[in-house]
Amino acid sequence: MPDFTPGSTGTDEVLFARDGVLGRVLLNRPRAINSLTRDMVVAVRTQLTQWQEDDAITAVSIEGAGEKGLCAGGDVRAVREAHLAGSSGGVDFWADEYVLDAQIAEYPKPVIAVMDGIVMGGGLGISMFADARWATERSRIAMPETIIGFFPDVAATYLLSRTPGELGTHMAMTGATVGGADAVDAGLADCVVDSASIPDLLAAVAAGGPVEAVPGAGAEGGVPASATQGTLAAARGWIDECYAGNDPAVILERLRGHADPAAQAAAEEISVRSPLSVAVTLEAVRRAADAESVREVLRTDTVVSANLLHRPDFSEGVRGLLVDKDKQPRWEHPDLASVPRSEVLELFTQ
Repeated sequence: MPDFTPGSTGTDEVLFARDGVLGRVLLNRPRAINSLTRDMVVAVRTQLTQWQEDDAITAVSIEGAGEKGLCAGGDVRAVREAHLAGSSGGVDFWADEYVLDAQIAEYPKPVIAVMDGIVMGGGLGISMFADARWATERSRIAMPETIIGFFPDVAATYLLSRTPGELGTHMAMTGATVGGADAVDAGLADCVVDSASIPDLLAAVAAGGPVEAVPGAGAEGGVPASATQGTLAAARGWIDECYAGNDPAVILERLRGHADPAAQAAAEEISVRSPLSVAVTLEAVRRAADAESVREVLRTDTVVSANLLHRPDFSEGVRGLLVDKDKQPRWEHPDLASVPRSEVLELFTQ
């Protein structure tokens, strides 16, 4: 095991190591499932900039400390507290986070994301645009933001709008948690590898081996790591039928009226989430389909996130799920049909 130490910014919430030709990033808040703080984001940005100019480093890996996961997302409790205190800390965090997401997406050296365990929200922001995205049998992957009065930011809609059919729309509106194989089907990961094999896979890269999105796929007689089959694609029939169009209330009614119990369950999931967030999320997915780059989507996310921060559903959603944990949020709108489209469109303007 290489010697992980804090970077030049000094925080021990994320650690770094040189392992042969591999620069390794280790998110180090295991008790919080490595949820991102602003200090962590700035530290990773700084280290990636240094390694970019270091000829001895030819690839980078992003990993999470502990057994629970790579990263459960951004520290939205801290964002809420900053907002309620009247500071700009929440907006500042998202600004730095989005710069890091773009940096990873555009990094000139191969990036490996070890998507083991929980990978949600901001955890996807730092992993889904990597060159090699290795999920495992333990992966639990989601963009669950509509349950806290927010929306799938970190440019997640860039990929969710490009999934087969309406799989991404379903994941975005319901916040559904999927396993590694389903993440591969949705284009959020490249393969599913055995979690026990990760040290050997990283060691091979550190020794100068190639960075492979699907390790061993080209080996003669070998079985690609992505051979595991998911279940989400099998539901394309009702998903594509129900999630068509741009009206979230119509989508919800289609789901409720569909004969498939899974569609009805999706309707129930959507109905407990912030109506405003669900409507904004559908609009964001549809707009992202026409975006030409990850950076373009991040610019939109910057506007929407700042605007949603000032709506009551974000503070109320975080309160209900993560602060008081009563899971009884009092949303601004009673249901999806009550959300005026004009309000949704306003959130996409500066």
